[in-house]
Amino acid sequence: MKKAIFPGSFDPITLGHYDIIKRGVSLFDEVIVAIGVNADKKYMFPLEQRKKFIEEAFKDEPKVSVVTYEGLTIDLCRKMNADFILRGLRNPADFEFEKAIAHTNRKLSKIETVFLLTASKTSYISSSIVRDVIRNGGDFSVLVPDSVQL
Repeated sequence: MKKAIFPGSFDPITLGHYDIIKRGVSLFDEVIVAIGVNADKKYMFPLEQRKKFIEEAFKDEPKVSVVTYEGLTIDLCRKMNADFILRGLRNPADFEFEKAIAHTNRKLSKIETVFLLTASKTSYISSSIVRDVIRNGGDFSVLVPDSVQL
């Protein structure tokens, strides 16, 4: 069984994340969306709300589950018996950042990282842009799945 962990903060989940998860489902038997908890980071949405956004977006997709975790992603992979980490790439800067993490994960474990390029129609979307639109009263609904409601 091919199982992948798709880690992130998902504050909130965007249409870019949604696209990567949907495409990941065609590649893996199971995609576990893993919401990482970083005590040093200030989030716009509480952890449980972020989890509900994702669960609701994928309520009709049995191959997608959602968990929360602290610590190293490779430790979660071991715990969940996942051999792959799934990551989306929007641009060259993402690639350089993700490449360093993937090399480190391979050095520390046998976990493979699989990169998917984001769809061109969502490649400009990031959670930080969505948060900025929300803070400034803009229409964020065109950037996130319908499950993301204030």
